[in-house]
Amino acid sequence: MTEAARLKPLCILLAAVLAGCQLGGSTVSEREGYFTWVDEQGRVRYSPIVDGSSGEAEKPAQTANRPDAAEPGSGKNRTPSPALEEETEYTLENYPDAEQLARDGYVRPGERQPYFTWRDAQGNVRVSYYRPDTRPEGEKGRVEPPVQLTEASVYHRPSETTATQSPPAGDPEAFAILGIDSGGPGFLQRFTDTCCDSLDAGYEQWQPDREFGISLDQDSPRHDFLTGNSRYQLIQLPEPGAGGDAFLFRLRSYVRNGVFVPSVVFLDDQRQPLRLVTDLVMAFTPENWHRRGYLEAVIPAFPGRGERWLLVLTRSEDLAGQTVIETGSGPKKIPHVPVGEIGLEELEP
Repeated sequence: MTEAARLKPLCILLAAVLAGCQLGGSTVSEREGYFTWVDEQGRVRYSPIVDGSSGEAEKPAQTANRPDAAEPGSGKNRTPSPALEEETEYTLENYPDAEQLARDGYVRPGERQPYFTWRDAQGNVRVSYYRPDTRPEGEKGRVEPPVQLTEASVYHRPSETTATQSPPAGDPEAFAILGIDSGGPGFLQRFTDTCCDSLDAGYEQWQPDREFGISLDQDSPRHDFLTGNSRYQLIQLPEPGAGGDAFLFRLRSYVRNGVFVPSVVFLDDQRQPLRLVTDLVMAFTPENWHRRGYLEAVIPAFPGRGERWLLVLTRSEDLAGQTVIETGSGPKKIPHVPVGEIGLEELEP
């Protein structure tokens, strides 16, 4: 058999294979699928891949109603699913960047910081806000860790659902032993009954770009709160969007013949309490050659949740106590006083 005779069957087989690929394949326009694109407003849209040979793309409804429409699975003139026809607006607010969300500790703007509750040695229930350390392992030791919120007792206004729930039935003495609320008015509700309709109309404006101070002195207004008679100061918080739906601020109480131990109350636009933060476990920083010592706390504010005013006051039980610090010559007592100087500063996110 000659060489040409042996090659002839191979050539025929190769030609058949190539013809089968051409007949069995499909063009890009015929394959099942869709394009994803972004319009001039930045919205993500979907467009089905249609038959390019028709000269003009037919509307899905027209294609579906044609009697000669292709059967499902043919790949031609397929009607896009309703999910693809939706004009959902994808924004960074609805779908934030995953890496940025991880850096923020998986807390979206305006959301309340995660926290856990615990009971101290005196039986007081405390709330500690939690900010996870989201730094990569390679950055730890080189990059500053996230700001830690100060431990405190936090009382919130009950939501509408919890306010309408019936109190649990049982023995009040057993509830007291277990530390369970027996269904009576909550602490914040009882505090609200003594605050804040009759407060003085004067207030300070929040200053977002720098630390600013407020003075609680003999000329400051006084009020009989549930926690005792105290001088106080009102500060108007920034509007949502101006300073963000939520932000952290640093509160410093400077030592001068004693120290003012603050509690803070966040009020709505009607000056009704939304949140009370007290029992702050404040860190002490000693004085140096250019500034006085101070107690410091880091507290979150949530203008996006309706908090419009910040009320600073002290409690009778705080005035009866003292702060003990360690010095080079031994322990030193700092008395708690009813007046003082407070510094406030918004922290960078």
